[in-house]
Amino acid sequence: MAARILAFLSERPMSTIVALVGSLRAKSYNRALLNVAIELLPSGHRIEIAEIGELPLFNEDLEANPPASVSKLKQQIAAADAVLFVTPEYNYSVPGVLKNAIDWASRPYGKNSFEGKPAAIMGASVGNLGSARAQYHLRQIAVFLDLKLLNKPEVMVPNASKSFDGEGKLVSEDSRKNVQKLLESLIAWAEKLRG
Repeated sequence: MAARILAFLSERPMSTIVALVGSLRAKSYNRALLNVAIELLPSGHRIEIAEIGELPLFNEDLEANPPASVSKLKQQIAAADAVLFVTPEYNYSVPGVLKNAIDWASRPYGKNSFEGKPAAIMGASVGNLGSARAQYHLRQIAVFLDLKLLNKPEVMVPNASKSFDGEGKLVSEDSRKNVQKLLESLIAWAEKLRG
């Protein structure tokens, strides 16, 4: 099965995956997890990072004339073939910075940049569940956004302080394999939805 997916991926044109990371911390485990994804991405494809830390707090009064950072985010998402969310879990849910980016990118009504986009979620957390509750909440949000979420594999890296070394390298070989499988599946899913 893996050989078939790899053969399929090598035959298709380059795709772009836009990644949104729900942590702004300089040594974020989730940014390190995204770096693993960039390293393992099949050739002929690329990941473009949407920097969400500079977005202002969502304000409906600004929807008609959004700040430049918001317009850039919406354009990145609209131009991408797929979306990859990389999220920690804060207080059993999605971090505020990620929710803020989602609110901007999906508004105003009728101009949802996420609509119909293939997407996947992965995350790391210092807890034992590896961002499972945040990912569940993000899946609920995705229903309204009309994102076409990949269901499997699920990538939840628990005990992040032990799962990454001091250089930010993911030391779990099983987790690395899951990230690679997620990327391969997301690319194949995007191609299938594109028809």
